[in-house]
Amino acid sequence: MTEARVVRVTAFGGPEAMELVTERLASPGTGQVLLRQTAVGFNFIDIYQRRGVYPLPSPTGLGHEAVGVVEAVGPDVTEFRPGDRAAYINAGIGAYADRRIVAADRLVRVPDGLSDEAVAAVIFKGMTAQYLVRKTHRVAPGDLVLVHAAAGGVGLILSSWAKALGATVVGAVGSEGKRVAALAAGCDHVVVTADPEWPAAMLAATGRRKARVVYDSVGRDTFLKSLDCAAPFGLVVVYGAASGPAPAIDPELLNKKGCLFLTRPSVFPHNAETGILRENAAELFDAVARGWVKPTIGARFPLTAVADAHRAAEARATTGAIVLVP
Repeated sequence: MTEARVVRVTAFGGPEAMELVTERLASPGTGQVLLRQTAVGFNFIDIYQRRGVYPLPSPTGLGHEAVGVVEAVGPDVTEFRPGDRAAYINAGIGAYADRRIVAADRLVRVPDGLSDEAVAAVIFKGMTAQYLVRKTHRVAPGDLVLVHAAAGGVGLILSSWAKALGATVVGAVGSEGKRVAALAAGCDHVVVTADPEWPAAMLAATGRRKARVVYDSVGRDTFLKSLDCAAPFGLVVVYGAASGPAPAIDPELLNKKGCLFLTRPSVFPHNAETGILRENAAELFDAVARGWVKPTIGARFPLTAVADAHRAAEARATTGAIVLVP
């Protein structure tokens, strides 16, 4: 049997609720691989789950994505062999570990020329951006798009990818200090949503033109005004709730605002089937190779310092992605 160091949460709460323990792993079973993890991604949802805001069974692991090297394969696994580099975003919660048994059909191959840490920094956020710009609305040259939280982890990728696809991008940020990052990511215009009149500022910047698609990950604080920024027959995509859930509306409001379309997608259903997962990942890795998506690592923490990583994220003390290095 193989030993693994694993982060466990037995009582939800602050960063101190996480404990690094040693567990024994059985040999991989049918359809499984043993992955020695070299880089683990971090998302703010990890903090919500650690706090118990998004309830999980207890005890629980944390983390949704990781990259590593296949050490062993179980029966009937033919697509991977020991030594292969692989990554995942949806193999069940518990990525905070140095080794893990993972279903082979949840893994994607990591291309040569892309470091493990770069993949860990970008795969979850990049796969989110991928379905938004390629599936939810296939961004095309000439589109005007509005990206909320444009200086955030997903927002930076979303802005740069949409710009590379030929869109005019308006980035919405929460404070003036985030304007530079949004512009550097490719936004043509930036508005600050701390100003209650930010929709008017957007229209002034675009010559009164409204957005073909609005990507709103903020939710409660921005949703109703997002409807005002969408062009007739435009699409409003609510894919997050950083400020709280978006308020419920009467469907008639969509008619009054311009016969709008409204959707609430998420990353896991878009990658539920193995073939589609791997196609989507290949498209993301191609965008990275083209320079459309740029992995930006803001901080690295060893797995033994996972509590420090969470404290840094909660304090907004880092920019770019946080990567845990087992």
